[in-house]
Amino acid sequence: MKMIIAVVQDKDSNRLTEALSENDFKTTKLSTTGGFLREGNTTFMIGCDDGEVDDALDIIKKNCSQREQMVAPISPMGGNADSYIPKPVKVEVGGATVFILPVDSFFQF
Repeated sequence: MKMIIAVVQDKDSNRLTEALSENDFKTTKLSTTGGFLREGNTTFMIGCDDGEVDDALDIIKKNCSQREQMVAPISPMGGNADSYIPKPVKVEVGGATVFILPVDSFFQF
C-alpha cells in the first residue's frame, strides 16, 4: 500500500477532486499555503494499493496544469527601499508536487 501526497494549486483542486472521485480514489484534502508565492494550495492525501499508483499519477498529471503568472516581487529586506522599484516577473505556477510513501499498516475505526 502507498500514500500519495500531492500538493496542487487551489485552481486545480476541484477538477482533481472530481477526477479522483470518478475513478474511485478516496482522498483527504488539506488547505495549505506555498512558501514561495504565499498562495493557497491544496494538499491531497491518497491511500491506494501499489498497483493503483500509476493510475492516480495519470489523473493528477492530467488535471493539474502548469501556467505562467505575473507576480510582484517582495521588497528587499534591510536594503534601501527608496531605490527599489517592484517590477512584476513572470513565474511558472500550477502543476503538482507529488510524494509517494510506503504504508506499513492502515487502520480505519
